[in-house]
Amino acid sequence: MTETVDLGEYGAQFLADPHTVYARLRARGPVHRVRLPPPDSHRETWLVVGYQEARAALADPRLAKDGARIGVTFLDEELIGKYLLITDPPQHTRLRSLVSRGFTARRVEALLPRIQQITDGLLDAMLPLGRADLVESLSFPLPITVICELLGVPELDRAEFRALSTEVVAPTDGDREYEAVVRLGEYLTELVEDKRCSGPGDDLLSDLIRTTAEDGDRLSPGELRGMAFLLLVAGHETTVNLLTNGVHALLTHPAQLAALRADMTLLDGAVEEMLRYEGPVETATFRYAAEAMDIAGTRIEKGATVMIGLAAADRDPARFPAPDRFDIRRDPRGHVAFGHGIHYCLGAPLARLEVRTALAALLRRAPGLALDGPPGAWLPGLLIRGMRSLPVRW
Repeated sequence: MTETVDLGEYGAQFLADPHTVYARLRARGPVHRVRLPPPDSHRETWLVVGYQEARAALADPRLAKDGARIGVTFLDEELIGKYLLITDPPQHTRLRSLVSRGFTARRVEALLPRIQQITDGLLDAMLPLGRADLVESLSFPLPITVICELLGVPELDRAEFRALSTEVVAPTDGDREYEAVVRLGEYLTELVEDKRCSGPGDDLLSDLIRTTAEDGDRLSPGELRGMAFLLLVAGHETTVNLLTNGVHALLTHPAQLAALRADMTLLDGAVEEMLRYEGPVETATFRYAAEAMDIAGTRIEKGATVMIGLAAADRDPARFPAPDRFDIRRDPRGHVAFGHGIHYCLGAPLARLEVRTALAALLRRAPGLALDGPPGAWLPGLLIRGMRSLPVRW
Protein backbone atom coordinates (compact mmCIF):
# COMPACT_ATOMS: atom_id res chain seq x y z
CA MET A 1 0.00 0.00 0.00
CA THR A 2 1.30 3.46 -0.94
CA GLU A 3 2.15 5.67 2.03
CA THR A 4 0.28 8.97 2.17
CA VAL A 5 2.41 11.93 3.21
CA ASP A 6 0.43 14.45 5.25
CA LEU A 7 1.83 17.84 4.26
CA GLY A 8 -0.26 19.48 6.98
CA GLU A 9 1.88 17.81 9.64
CA TYR A 10 4.73 20.15 8.74
CA GLY A 11 2.64 23.12 9.87
CA ALA A 12 3.80 26.68 9.28
CA GLN A 13 7.29 25.48 8.41
CA PHE A 14 5.97 23.99 5.18
CA LEU A 15 4.59 27.39 4.13
CA ALA A 16 7.84 29.15 5.00
CA ASP A 17 10.11 26.56 3.35
CA PRO A 18 8.40 23.90 1.24
CA HIS A 19 11.65 23.23 -0.61
CA THR A 20 13.13 21.24 2.26
CA VAL A 21 10.07 18.98 2.32
CA TYR A 22 10.14 18.56 -1.45
CA ALA A 23 13.83 17.64 -1.28
CA ARG A 24 13.07 14.89 1.28
CA LEU A 25 10.28 13.55 -0.91
CA ARG A 26 12.40 13.73 -4.06
CA ALA A 27 15.15 11.73 -2.35
CA ARG A 28 12.60 8.93 -1.87
CA GLY A 29 11.18 9.10 -5.38
CA PRO A 30 9.67 11.46 -7.98
CA VAL A 31 5.98 10.73 -7.26
CA HIS A 32 4.13 10.63 -3.92
CA ARG A 33 0.63 10.31 -2.52
CA VAL A 34 0.02 13.37 -0.32
CA ARG A 35 -2.69 14.90 1.84
CA LEU A 36 -2.86 18.64 1.27
CA PRO A 37 -2.26 21.18 4.04
CA PRO A 38 -5.11 23.36 5.37
CA PRO A 39 -7.53 24.60 4.16
CA ASP A 40 -7.61 21.55 1.85
CA SER A 41 -6.59 18.91 4.39
CA HIS A 42 -9.60 16.77 3.43
CA ARG A 43 -8.12 16.22 -0.02
CA GLU A 44 -5.50 13.73 -1.22
CA THR A 45 -3.65 13.77 -4.53
CA TRP A 46 -0.60 12.48 -6.32
CA LEU A 47 2.30 14.96 -6.28
CA VAL A 48 5.12 14.91 -8.85
CA VAL A 49 8.36 16.37 -7.46
CA GLY A 50 11.06 15.27 -9.96
CA TYR A 51 12.09 17.54 -12.83
CA GLN A 52 12.03 15.07 -15.73
CA GLU A 53 8.81 13.51 -14.48
CA ALA A 54 7.17 16.92 -14.01
CA ARG A 55 8.15 18.13 -17.45
CA ALA A 56 6.80 14.93 -19.03
CA ALA A 57 3.58 15.09 -17.00
CA LEU A 58 2.96 18.72 -17.98
CA ALA A 59 2.83 17.62 -21.62
CA ASP A 60 1.02 14.29 -21.15
CA PRO A 61 -2.44 14.38 -22.81
CA ARG A 62 -3.63 11.56 -20.55
CA LEU A 63 -3.58 14.05 -17.67
CA ALA A 64 -6.72 16.08 -18.31
CA LYS A 65 -7.34 19.64 -17.16
CA ASP A 66 -11.08 19.36 -17.88
CA GLY A 67 -12.80 17.56 -15.02
CA ALA A 68 -15.64 16.60 -17.37
CA ARG A 69 -13.37 13.89 -18.76
CA ILE A 70 -13.70 12.07 -15.43
CA GLY A 71 -17.30 13.17 -14.84
CA VAL A 72 -16.87 16.07 -12.41
CA THR A 73 -17.29 19.84 -12.49
CA PHE A 74 -15.83 22.40 -10.13
CA LEU A 75 -16.66 25.73 -8.53
CA ASP A 76 -14.87 28.04 -10.95
CA GLU A 77 -16.36 26.30 -13.99
CA GLU A 78 -19.91 26.57 -12.64
CA LEU A 79 -19.61 30.23 -11.63
CA ILE A 80 -17.12 31.62 -14.17
CA GLY A 81 -17.22 29.35 -17.22
CA LYS A 82 -14.68 27.47 -19.29
CA TYR A 83 -11.22 28.97 -19.67
CA LEU A 84 -7.78 27.81 -20.79
CA LEU A 85 -6.64 26.27 -17.50
CA ILE A 86 -9.62 23.92 -17.27
CA THR A 87 -9.92 22.78 -20.89
CA ASP A 88 -8.23 20.20 -23.12
CA PRO A 89 -7.91 19.93 -26.90
CA PRO A 90 -9.80 20.52 -29.08
CA GLN A 91 -11.58 23.10 -26.89
CA HIS A 92 -8.31 24.41 -25.46
CA THR A 93 -6.80 24.68 -28.95
CA ARG A 94 -9.81 26.70 -30.12
CA LEU A 95 -9.81 29.07 -27.11
CA ARG A 96 -6.06 29.64 -27.20
CA SER A 97 -6.16 30.33 -30.93
CA LEU A 98 -8.88 32.95 -30.48
CA VAL A 99 -7.19 34.74 -27.57
CA SER A 100 -3.77 34.61 -29.23
CA ARG A 101 -5.15 36.72 -32.07
CA GLY A 102 -5.46 39.64 -29.67
CA PHE A 103 -2.74 38.89 -27.12
CA THR A 104 0.18 39.12 -29.52
CA ALA A 105 3.90 39.60 -28.88
CA ARG A 106 3.70 42.94 -30.70
CA ARG A 107 0.94 44.11 -28.37
CA VAL A 108 2.98 43.13 -25.31
CA GLU A 109 6.14 44.83 -26.58
CA ALA A 110 4.19 48.00 -27.32
CA LEU A 111 3.32 48.23 -23.61
CA LEU A 112 6.92 48.96 -22.55
CA PRO A 113 6.66 52.79 -22.52
CA ARG A 114 3.47 52.65 -20.46
CA ILE A 115 4.94 50.05 -18.07
CA GLN A 116 7.95 52.32 -17.58
CA GLN A 117 5.69 55.32 -16.99
CA ILE A 118 3.60 53.48 -14.39
CA THR A 119 6.75 52.19 -12.67
CA ASP A 120 8.29 55.66 -12.52
CA GLY A 121 5.10 57.14 -11.08
CA LEU A 122 4.90 54.49 -8.37
CA LEU A 123 8.55 55.02 -7.43
CA ASP A 124 8.06 58.81 -7.43
CA ALA A 125 5.41 58.30 -4.76
CA MET A 126 7.28 55.63 -2.82
CA LEU A 127 10.89 56.76 -2.64
CA PRO A 128 10.45 60.04 -0.70
CA LEU A 129 8.97 58.00 2.16
CA GLY A 130 12.25 56.27 2.95
CA ARG A 131 10.54 52.95 3.69
CA ALA A 132 7.50 51.06 2.40
CA ASP A 133 5.82 47.70 1.93
CA LEU A 134 7.03 46.74 -1.54
CA VAL A 135 3.87 44.71 -2.20
CA GLU A 136 1.54 47.65 -1.54
CA SER A 137 3.73 50.28 -3.16
CA LEU A 138 5.03 48.55 -6.29
CA SER A 139 4.54 44.79 -6.72
CA PHE A 140 0.73 44.94 -6.66
CA PRO A 141 -0.16 48.32 -8.22
CA LEU A 142 2.13 47.91 -11.23
CA PRO A 143 0.71 44.67 -12.71
CA ILE A 144 -2.89 45.37 -11.71
CA THR A 145 -2.72 48.75 -13.48
CA VAL A 146 -1.11 47.20 -16.56
CA ILE A 147 -3.57 44.32 -16.89
CA CYS A 148 -6.61 46.54 -16.22
CA GLU A 149 -5.51 49.01 -18.89
CA LEU A 150 -4.68 46.19 -21.29
CA LEU A 151 -8.09 44.58 -20.85
CA GLY A 152 -9.93 47.89 -20.75
CA VAL A 153 -11.19 47.39 -17.22
CA PRO A 154 -12.43 50.65 -15.68
CA GLU A 155 -10.93 51.86 -12.43
CA LEU A 156 -12.03 49.36 -9.80
CA ASP A 157 -11.72 49.08 -6.07
CA ARG A 158 -8.16 47.79 -6.03
CA ALA A 159 -8.24 46.81 -2.36
CA GLU A 160 -11.43 44.79 -2.82
CA PHE A 161 -10.22 43.19 -6.03
CA ARG A 162 -6.92 42.21 -4.46
CA ALA A 163 -8.73 40.59 -1.55
CA LEU A 164 -11.06 38.66 -3.89
CA SER A 165 -8.26 37.62 -6.25
CA THR A 166 -5.97 36.45 -3.44
CA GLU A 167 -8.79 34.45 -1.86
CA VAL A 168 -9.37 32.67 -5.18
CA VAL A 169 -5.72 31.69 -5.75
CA ALA A 170 -4.74 31.19 -2.10
CA PRO A 171 -7.99 30.36 -0.28
CA THR A 172 -8.07 30.59 3.50
CA ASP A 173 -11.58 29.17 3.85
CA GLY A 174 -14.01 27.31 1.59
CA ASP A 175 -16.90 29.71 2.19
CA ARG A 176 -14.73 32.77 1.55
CA GLU A 177 -13.39 31.21 -1.64
CA TYR A 178 -16.94 30.57 -2.87
CA GLU A 179 -18.01 34.15 -2.10
CA ALA A 180 -14.93 35.53 -3.88
CA VAL A 181 -15.57 33.49 -7.03
CA VAL A 182 -19.26 34.50 -7.02
CA ARG A 183 -18.41 38.20 -6.72
CA LEU A 184 -15.74 38.04 -9.41
CA GLY A 185 -18.15 36.19 -11.71
CA GLU A 186 -20.81 38.83 -11.21
CA TYR A 187 -18.36 41.64 -11.85
CA LEU A 188 -16.97 40.04 -15.01
CA THR A 189 -20.46 39.30 -16.37
CA GLU A 190 -21.33 42.99 -16.06
CA LEU A 191 -17.98 44.00 -17.55
CA VAL A 192 -18.38 41.84 -20.67
CA GLU A 193 -21.97 42.99 -21.16
CA ASP A 194 -20.98 46.65 -20.80
CA LYS A 195 -18.25 46.14 -23.41
CA ARG A 196 -20.69 44.52 -25.79
CA CYS A 197 -23.22 47.34 -25.43
CA SER A 198 -20.88 50.32 -25.41
CA GLY A 199 -19.29 49.58 -28.76
CA PRO A 200 -15.73 48.64 -29.74
CA GLY A 201 -12.71 49.97 -27.88
CA ASP A 202 -9.00 49.53 -28.54
CA ASP A 203 -8.45 47.27 -25.52
CA LEU A 204 -7.85 43.50 -25.44
CA LEU A 205 -11.27 42.56 -24.10
CA SER A 206 -12.97 44.52 -26.89
CA ASP A 207 -10.71 42.74 -29.37
CA LEU A 208 -11.71 39.37 -27.91
CA ILE A 209 -15.38 40.28 -28.24
CA ARG A 210 -14.82 41.22 -31.89
CA THR A 211 -12.39 38.40 -32.74
CA THR A 212 -13.74 35.98 -35.30
CA ALA A 213 -11.86 32.98 -36.67
CA GLU A 214 -11.78 32.19 -40.37
CA ASP A 215 -14.67 29.77 -39.93
CA GLY A 216 -16.76 32.39 -38.14
CA ASP A 217 -16.11 31.01 -34.66
CA ARG A 218 -16.28 33.50 -31.80
CA LEU A 219 -16.02 33.43 -28.02
CA SER A 220 -19.38 33.00 -26.28
CA PRO A 221 -20.34 35.32 -23.38
CA GLY A 222 -19.38 32.58 -20.90
CA GLU A 223 -16.05 32.02 -22.62
CA LEU A 224 -15.38 35.76 -22.63
CA ARG A 225 -16.07 35.87 -18.89
CA GLY A 226 -13.72 32.94 -18.34
CA MET A 227 -11.01 34.54 -20.45
CA ALA A 228 -11.35 37.85 -18.59
CA PHE A 229 -11.16 35.95 -15.29
CA LEU A 230 -7.96 34.17 -16.32
CA LEU A 231 -6.24 37.24 -17.75
CA LEU A 232 -7.26 39.56 -14.93
CA VAL A 233 -6.47 37.24 -12.01
CA ALA A 234 -3.54 35.22 -13.36
CA GLY A 235 -2.32 38.25 -15.30
CA HIS A 236 -1.43 40.12 -12.14
CA GLU A 237 -1.02 37.46 -9.40
CA THR A 238 2.02 35.86 -11.01
CA THR A 239 3.74 39.20 -11.56
CA VAL A 240 3.02 40.48 -8.03
CA ASN A 241 4.70 37.48 -6.52
CA LEU A 242 7.52 37.14 -9.03
CA LEU A 243 8.59 40.73 -8.37
CA THR A 244 8.24 40.42 -4.59
CA ASN A 245 10.00 37.03 -4.40
CA GLY A 246 12.73 38.27 -6.72
CA VAL A 247 13.49 41.37 -4.67
CA HIS A 248 13.46 39.26 -1.49
CA ALA A 249 15.95 36.84 -3.05
CA LEU A 250 18.27 39.68 -4.02
CA LEU A 251 18.09 41.36 -0.61
CA THR A 252 18.82 38.10 1.21
CA HIS A 253 21.77 37.35 -1.12
CA PRO A 254 23.84 40.57 -0.99
CA ALA A 255 26.65 39.24 -3.19
CA GLN A 256 24.17 38.51 -5.95
CA LEU A 257 22.58 41.94 -5.53
CA ALA A 258 26.01 43.58 -5.76
CA ALA A 259 26.85 41.59 -8.89
CA LEU A 260 23.61 42.68 -10.57
CA ARG A 261 24.12 46.33 -9.61
CA ALA A 262 27.64 46.16 -11.05
CA ASP A 263 26.47 44.63 -14.33
CA MET A 264 22.85 45.19 -15.30
CA THR A 265 23.33 43.08 -18.43
CA LEU A 266 22.78 40.20 -16.00
CA LEU A 267 19.18 41.32 -15.46
CA ASP A 268 17.48 38.95 -17.92
CA GLY A 269 19.32 35.96 -16.46
CA ALA A 270 18.56 37.18 -12.93
CA VAL A 271 14.82 37.20 -13.68
CA GLU A 272 15.03 33.63 -15.00
CA GLU A 273 16.90 32.55 -11.87
CA MET A 274 14.22 34.22 -9.73
CA LEU A 275 11.64 32.18 -11.60
CA ARG A 276 13.58 28.97 -10.99
CA TYR A 277 14.60 29.68 -7.40
CA GLU A 278 11.31 31.05 -6.02
CA GLY A 279 8.80 31.24 -8.83
CA PRO A 280 5.29 32.62 -8.25
CA VAL A 281 3.47 29.32 -8.95
CA GLU A 282 4.35 26.50 -6.55
CA THR A 283 2.31 23.74 -8.18
CA ALA A 284 0.33 23.62 -11.40
CA THR A 285 -3.45 23.45 -11.10
CA PHE A 286 -4.99 19.98 -10.77
CA ARG A 287 -4.85 17.43 -13.53
CA TYR A 288 -6.97 14.27 -13.71
CA ALA A 289 -5.93 10.87 -14.99
CA ALA A 290 -8.27 10.31 -17.94
CA GLU A 291 -7.10 6.70 -17.99
CA ALA A 292 -5.03 4.42 -15.78
CA MET A 293 -1.38 5.29 -16.30
CA ASP A 294 2.12 5.03 -14.93
CA ILE A 295 4.35 7.91 -13.81
CA ALA A 296 7.92 6.90 -13.01
CA GLY A 297 6.83 3.42 -11.97
CA THR A 298 3.89 4.64 -9.86
CA ARG A 299 0.44 3.39 -10.83
CA ILE A 300 -2.08 6.22 -11.20
CA GLU A 301 -5.67 5.00 -11.43
CA LYS A 302 -8.23 6.54 -13.78
CA GLY A 303 -9.94 9.55 -12.19
CA ALA A 304 -7.10 10.25 -9.73
CA THR A 305 -5.95 13.85 -9.25
CA VAL A 306 -2.36 14.78 -9.97
CA MET A 307 -0.47 17.92 -8.94
CA ILE A 308 2.80 18.79 -10.65
CA GLY A 309 5.26 20.56 -8.39
CA LEU A 310 6.83 23.36 -10.39
CA ALA A 311 8.85 24.63 -7.42
CA ALA A 312 9.92 21.09 -6.57
CA ALA A 313 10.98 20.36 -10.15
CA ASP A 314 12.99 23.57 -10.38
CA ARG A 315 15.00 22.58 -7.28
CA ASP A 316 15.81 19.08 -8.58
CA PRO A 317 19.61 18.65 -8.35
CA ALA A 318 19.48 16.17 -11.23
CA ARG A 319 18.63 19.14 -13.49
CA PHE A 320 20.01 22.17 -11.62
CA PRO A 321 23.26 21.57 -9.66
CA ALA A 322 23.27 23.09 -6.15
CA PRO A 323 19.59 23.98 -6.65
CA ASP A 324 19.17 25.76 -3.31
CA ARG A 325 21.81 28.32 -4.26
CA PHE A 326 20.48 31.56 -5.75
CA ASP A 327 22.91 32.38 -8.56
CA ILE A 328 22.04 35.02 -11.15
CA ARG A 329 24.88 33.79 -13.40
CA ARG A 330 23.42 30.28 -13.54
CA ASP A 331 21.96 28.97 -16.79
CA PRO A 332 18.36 28.34 -15.65
CA ARG A 333 17.02 27.52 -19.09
CA GLY A 334 14.49 24.73 -19.04
CA HIS A 335 12.87 25.76 -15.77
CA VAL A 336 9.15 25.07 -15.56
CA ALA A 337 8.07 28.11 -13.52
CA PHE A 338 5.64 29.09 -16.29
CA GLY A 339 4.70 25.49 -17.06
CA HIS A 340 5.42 23.46 -20.18
CA GLY A 341 3.49 22.14 -23.15
CA ILE A 342 0.16 23.45 -24.42
CA HIS A 343 -0.69 25.07 -21.07
CA TYR A 344 2.51 27.15 -20.96
CA CYS A 345 1.58 30.51 -19.44
CA LEU A 346 0.12 32.81 -22.08
CA GLY A 347 1.17 35.88 -20.09
CA ALA A 348 4.81 34.89 -19.49
CA PRO A 349 6.25 37.55 -21.86
CA LEU A 350 4.22 40.29 -20.14
CA ALA A 351 5.28 39.15 -16.66
CA ARG A 352 8.93 39.11 -17.68
CA LEU A 353 8.67 42.57 -19.26
CA GLU A 354 7.04 44.10 -16.17
CA VAL A 355 9.50 42.55 -13.72
CA ARG A 356 12.58 43.50 -15.77
CA THR A 357 11.32 47.07 -16.05
CA ALA A 358 10.45 47.38 -12.35
CA LEU A 359 13.70 45.82 -11.12
CA ALA A 360 15.88 47.99 -13.34
CA ALA A 361 14.17 51.18 -12.15
CA LEU A 362 14.08 50.15 -8.49
CA LEU A 363 17.76 49.22 -8.32
CA ARG A 364 18.79 52.36 -10.18
CA ARG A 365 16.74 54.73 -8.05
CA ALA A 366 17.13 53.05 -4.64
CA PRO A 367 20.85 52.27 -4.27
CA GLY A 368 20.47 51.66 -0.54
CA LEU A 369 17.57 49.21 -0.87
CA ALA A 370 17.45 46.79 2.08
CA LEU A 371 14.99 44.76 4.12
CA ASP A 372 13.20 46.69 6.85
CA GLY A 373 12.02 43.77 8.94
CA PRO A 374 10.71 40.26 8.32
CA PRO A 375 8.40 39.66 5.36
CA GLY A 376 4.71 39.03 5.88
CA ALA A 377 3.22 35.56 6.03
CA TRP A 378 3.52 33.30 3.00
CA LEU A 379 0.25 32.76 1.17
CA PRO A 380 -1.60 29.55 2.11
CA GLY A 381 -2.15 26.65 -0.24
CA LEU A 382 0.05 25.06 -2.88
CA LEU A 383 -0.85 27.16 -5.92
CA ILE A 384 0.70 30.60 -5.44
CA ARG A 385 4.12 31.11 -3.85
CA GLY A 386 4.28 34.60 -2.43
CA MET A 387 4.33 36.71 0.71
CA ARG A 388 1.67 39.12 1.88
CA SER A 389 4.11 41.98 2.49
CA LEU A 390 7.78 42.86 2.11
CA PRO A 391 8.98 45.82 4.26
CA VAL A 392 11.92 47.62 2.63
CA ARG A 393 13.91 50.80 3.20
CA TRP A 394 16.53 52.72 1.22
